[in-house]
Amino acid sequence: MLGSLPGEASLAAGRYYAHPQNAFWRLMGEVIGEDIAALPYDGRLAALLRHRVGLWDVVGEATRPGSLDTAIRDATHNDLAALVATLPALRMAAFNGGKAARDGRRLLAAHEDRLRLLTLPSSSPAHASLRFAEKAAVWHELRAVLAD
Repeated sequence: MLGSLPGEASLAAGRYYAHPQNAFWRLMGEVIGEDIAALPYDGRLAALLRHRVGLWDVVGEATRPGSLDTAIRDATHNDLAALVATLPALRMAAFNGGKAARDGRRLLAAHEDRLRLLTLPSSSPAHASLRFAEKAAVWHELRAVLAD
């Protein structure tokens, strides 16, 4: 699971998806069938690992006032291709939102022959054009890969 870059609340907390209105943990809970949003952070991470889900960001460093992806400037991207090369069993990279997908798909284009690249609607509270149920319906596409 690849996000763009942690927002201010996540950076301050030193945790992925720390903003209380970010739906990531609820959405992933729907996908894996566990209420991970109710767990402490370490428990959430452990649940993802049990279901073979990893977290990272497409952007490694950037200038960004605030937390909106549209404000990201001077981005340095993480070496996603090098990561993929170390994970021969990896079958999918899912992108949490449009910015992560645009940049991540470009960085992983050479691996599309063996990886399914899935763009998901952003879990961010800034992406309010879809209700939770609508986002969850798309995120459920992850289930097929995780069930294998």
